Amino acid sequence: MLAAKLRLVDNSKKGRLFTKISKKAIFKSLVTKRTRVNSQITATPVRAIGDDGTNYGIIEIARAIDIAKDAGLDVIEISPTAKPPVVKIMDYGKWSYQEEKKRREANKKAHTSEVREVRIGLNTSEHDLEMKAKKVGEFLDAGDKVKIDLVLRGRAKYLDKNFKNERIERILHFIPRDYKISDGPKQGPRGIYVLVEKK
Repeated sequence: MLAAKLRLVDNSKKGRLFTKISKKAIFKSLVTKRTRVNSQITATPVRAIGDDGTNYGIIEIARAIDIAKDAGLDVIEISPTAKPPVVKIMDYGKWSYQEEKKRREANKKAHTSEVREVRIGLNTSEHDLEMKAKKVGEFLDAGDKVKIDLVLRGRAKYLDKNFKNERIERILHFIPRDYKISDGPKQGPRGIYVLVEKK
């Protein structure tokens, strides 16, 4: 949109091109991104609907504003490109809250799951296990999978398999969320690991 407003000016001394954008163009661009409310709406007539589903039909914008004022509500332009444009008569604060809620839910669905990693050792204290388990819970809440690595060094790599699995079970016991094991316990390059995800 702003490209049409650009004007290239030749600086003869340095031979560079500089871009100038008029303030009017910037202001117009910002305004078009905002939702128009009440007297900001210039289109008329409009198709007006209520928050409760009431269909007011095609009416003049002035009439829609009068109806909204009488009810202590606002007129919100929700579909400016429709013919005629569609407006909703409802509280603007409530509408903004609902739109923000929709945006957050859409962002949650769009979240790309990652595999996070949490490392523990044979001698990790109970307090540290609780803290790490809490972190695992936070990752699970974000929709990520978590790889819990029991790091084994030297002779510890040759310890009894059941003993090593018990060490993994210690941190699983502290995870403050419902989870399921999607992989493991298995032998890994650093020791043994288990992969957990939210139920």
